[in-house]
Amino acid sequence: MTQSASRSERVAVAGGVRLPGTLPRLLPSGYTGDSASLASHLARYGPPPSGFGRRDREALIAEVARAGLTGRGGAGFPTARKLAAVAAAPAAVVIANGTEGEPASAKDKVLMARSPHLVLDGAVIAAELTGAREAVIVVHRWVRDIIDEAVAERRQARFDRVRIRVRTAADRFVGGEASAVVRWVERGVPAPAATPPRLSERGLGGRPTLVQNVETLAHLALIARYGASWFRSVGTAEEPGSMLVTVLGAVRDPGVLEVAIGTPVGRVLKLAGGPSAPLQALLLGGYFGDWVPAAEAMDRPFSLAGLTDLGAGTGAGLIAALPTDACGLGETARVARYLAGESAGQCGPCRFGLAAVAGELERIAAGRVTDAGLLDRWLGQVDGRGACAHPSGAVRLVRSALRTFGAELNLHAAGWCCGTARILPVPSGRPE
Repeated sequence: MTQSASRSERVAVAGGVRLPGTLPRLLPSGYTGDSASLASHLARYGPPPSGFGRRDREALIAEVARAGLTGRGGAGFPTARKLAAVAAAPAAVVIANGTEGEPASAKDKVLMARSPHLVLDGAVIAAELTGAREAVIVVHRWVRDIIDEAVAERRQARFDRVRIRVRTAADRFVGGEASAVVRWVERGVPAPAATPPRLSERGLGGRPTLVQNVETLAHLALIARYGASWFRSVGTAEEPGSMLVTVLGAVRDPGVLEVAIGTPVGRVLKLAGGPSAPLQALLLGGYFGDWVPAAEAMDRPFSLAGLTDLGAGTGAGLIAALPTDACGLGETARVARYLAGESAGQCGPCRFGLAAVAGELERIAAGRVTDAGLLDRWLGQVDGRGACAHPSGAVRLVRSALRTFGAELNLHAAGWCCGTARILPVPSGRPE
């Protein structure tokens, strides 16, 4: 390899496998059905490390800390800190969280469909690092068969020293929260826990439990192979690595992309084929995310630091492009009604407050006369007062809509609406 080699030609070499130094890292290019097989996986990435002694475990956790890997499920918590907390306790268990209950997001489903063994590698490595003898893979029903097949293939090859158990996720928005995943696996109740202790202290079956998003585990599997420096070769110094992003709405090629953290928002949209219509706003982060004016966001890095002064963040990795012939207030009202229906029913702010907020927002979107301050008062009474983060997440979305589409409030009251096109998926019901 000469010094004049281009960036796209540079590679990381480990275990005799030459892994491209540029993207994609998580999703195989030229994907076919066979790409998800164990043989194809090992040909692409090489074998994962295994058989960790105590010093090996400490060294790899330290390497994950140097890599700066954070959770890709939305919270963004440092992965090494979660690993270390669970590793310090006996009789741990690992849960790979592939619930992805948010209707607009597809990144975890695509990852598990295209790279199931990378996710399973990460779950097994996390189990070995924490001393767990079992890894529970909680997956969306759409990819359950793929994960079952991958687990069976590994079991037949006697590939893992850790038991892997697969469970279909609850089809609920709140079911993806970490404590809700634990309660679902243990009791069949997909409701977030309202009180401590921390899961790292007592989770599934009373054991210390590591709950980690499946994309995070896939990154962990690569860091274990190729190290922190390789991982940090893309992204920003503060937020290294790549991330999967679901792009939907008014773009020509919606879907899931893998981008370096810090890629400008406009560039991400261009990778999705570019806008298919003039845009008025973008929803960043998902249904607990924020609406921002499209013109203000285009040049911003898609990273937590890059979006903070817009009052937004990357969340679970989602960008929804709202065209000018769609109504942002109407779209938000639809999502708010959905979120109200997804309440776990554990507290008044969630059971009654979100329903009231959704109803008032529906009236505003429909152009009915309302008390201008009523919705704001209700938002204040709900925010931060729930038994879990669900009501506060819904409030964040609604407040961002009032901020971004505030100029339309009086126009709606006068009977004007900018459009009726719909871009955000809102399920009408759950499967039996």
